[in-house]
Amino acid sequence: MANMSVQLVAVERRLWSGEATAVVAQTTEGEIGILPGHEPVLGQLVEGGVVKITTADNDTVTAAVQGGFLSVTADGVSVLAESAELAQEIDVARAREEAKSDDDEAKTRALSRLRAAGHSA
Repeated sequence: MANMSVQLVAVERRLWSGEATAVVAQTTEGEIGILPGHEPVLGQLVEGGVVKITTADNDTVTAAVQGGFLSVTADGVSVLAESAELAQEIDVARAREEAKSDDDEAKTRALSRLRAAGHSA
């Protein structure tokens, strides 16, 4: 199967980069799936979204993403997030507590983190 170069970058750091077979992200226009050879596109990521990358080794990299952009070019895919956390870095207990918040923005972030970690509120 063909591969593509993918970068998952947040303002504060690079979370993951490498070869992948697929990327799925939530944009303001809806969920988008990217496979090798996809037409160039630029999408705005939603606040409280989840990005899933299927690596060339058939592993899955999942991240909670807070805003930013997805860029697909002939050179590959770049996910440029305002902030992001890899699923394995998420403190599920803390995210569950934050999901009970009255602050809509904090609640959205917490629910995204729980989805990325494979949990529910």
